[in-house]
Amino acid sequence: MNEIKSILATDCGSTTTKAILIEKQDDEYRLAVRGEAPTTVEAPFDDVTVGVVNAVREVEELSGRDILDSKGLITRPSSDSKTGVDLYLSTSSAGGGLQMTVAGVVKAMSAESAQRAALGAGAIIIDVIAIDDGRKDYEKVRRIRELRPDMILASGGTDGGTVRHLVEIAEMLVAADPKPRLGIGVKLPVIFAGNKDAREAVRETLGDRVDLRTVENLRPSLDVENLGPAREAIHELVLQHVMQQAPGYGKLSAWTDAGIMSTPNAVGKIIQTIAEQLSINVLAVDIGGATTDVFSVFGRTFNRTVSANLGMSYSICKVLTEAGAENIDRWIPFDMPEAELRNRLRNKMIRPTTIPHTLEDLRVEQAVAREALRLAFEHHKSLARTLKGIQQVRSVGDLMTQEATGQTLVKMMDLDMVIGSGGVLSHAPRAAETAYMMLDAYQPEGVTMLAKDSIFMMPQLGVLSTVHPEAAAQVFERDCLIKFGHVIAPVGTARPGDHVCTITIDSEERRFEYGTLTLIPLGLGETKQVTIAPARRFNVGAGRGRPVTTTVEGGTVGLIVDTRGRPLVLPADRKQRIPKLQEWHAALGLKASEE
Repeated sequence: MNEIKSILATDCGSTTTKAILIEKQDDEYRLAVRGEAPTTVEAPFDDVTVGVVNAVREVEELSGRDILDSKGLITRPSSDSKTGVDLYLSTSSAGGGLQMTVAGVVKAMSAESAQRAALGAGAIIIDVIAIDDGRKDYEKVRRIRELRPDMILASGGTDGGTVRHLVEIAEMLVAADPKPRLGIGVKLPVIFAGNKDAREAVRETLGDRVDLRTVENLRPSLDVENLGPAREAIHELVLQHVMQQAPGYGKLSAWTDAGIMSTPNAVGKIIQTIAEQLSINVLAVDIGGATTDVFSVFGRTFNRTVSANLGMSYSICKVLTEAGAENIDRWIPFDMPEAELRNRLRNKMIRPTTIPHTLEDLRVEQAVAREALRLAFEHHKSLARTLKGIQQVRSVGDLMTQEATGQTLVKMMDLDMVIGSGGVLSHAPRAAETAYMMLDAYQPEGVTMLAKDSIFMMPQLGVLSTVHPEAAAQVFERDCLIKFGHVIAPVGTARPGDHVCTITIDSEERRFEYGTLTLIPLGLGETKQVTIAPARRFNVGAGRGRPVTTTVEGGTVGLIVDTRGRPLVLPADRKQRIPKLQEWHAALGLKASEE
């Protein structure tokens, strides 16, 4: 293989297609330029490659490199170093992403394992079916038929366990006779990842009505979860079935040097790489126009969830519905009637590509983002759990009635870094605005680094890491990750004005009161050793009232001390809350409104 000196990578999102050009400069790979254009998967274009070509044209203009030929095809380098590219890769979540239904015997066990497998493979879960989910069989059949998923993952039973319940699930699929969302005359892909003793019975029941793939059991025993084979099968079927049916993907796939990877799967790969290389616990979010994806690595365990219909353009009214107007309003630092708030969000939904034009528009959008991030994070915590039902299981009958016992793996006090990406976070006018949104939505505890994906290139770097890990790592470290700085957030509650902690920096003691945000100047790459002595009722990692000495690092925002308490509780009275929000904005150097 010849030396790779130039790499073009695109990400086709639900709203925008992004293209980046990476070039080898001296001995390292660096980001050269970036271009973007509206995604063209819908009418009147119905061809994703139109948006790709438009984004690449912008890269050509900015870089002075001729990448496309007269027919709009990507060219390879000639003797001229300013022509073509050595490598072209792409990711995509356009066309609504991979929509899956998962089925299991027990909702709190096999069905939840199936969810984790599908979510980790980049899917949007549109329904979870289980024998014990409380619905009648005809309701489940109708639901499968109406939703028309791209793929179904069926699981359940430990190896040597129940067969009858798995045959019931197969019979339900036969009765529903679901047709895939995309493609005509195509058999629906079904992955069976349950009890190996039930494989033949399931195969006989389904017959040739579906494209059946059999993989190893997701839960071969109660205390073992084996997600890898099912995830690999999902990836394979996505390339073979789903991608090929979407408008223009066949053409785009022929252009790339590796298979098109789903955007969430690509982001997950780069997040896992970061956590492994730095030996840290990481939480990352990608908030898009239609969905919000949350990724976490705690103790080397990777989890990903996608919250379908929690987004900032197409799905902004879904955020309004799920969060409620009052929860969005609590983050707006000025008075706004509820009717006006609702109308602004409806306008955004019917004009999804518009961006805020005034500071008021921006503050409203950022208030919505806080709620979308919070709701998606709650969803993530509910699924990123230890295995359920291990200790008190005796029989399938017991499984049907037992309570969920899994503990969430997300421990905020153990979290080392939070990374934000997606338009509303990556493109916020000021770094402090992004840090502030993440601070309110995630409420980190103890000492945590806040960072963002500079121009939203984690998907492209994720797919690049599978082909050229060295280039992906170098660009990620030097051009992608922008650190805002550490945040110190004691856990506990008190009355406004009460003493929360004393922080010693450079032999100077500073006291902090309850209910405040404080920004301490600390530059990018600058580090300080600090001693944090919390008050008796507060904890920063060593226990209530126990001091912690650690090293903090600055960034584009600085060192933030958040003594607003955990959990964060905002004043219920608007007349008290708005001045407080304005005070916190000012503490981070931000204007709350134009006034």
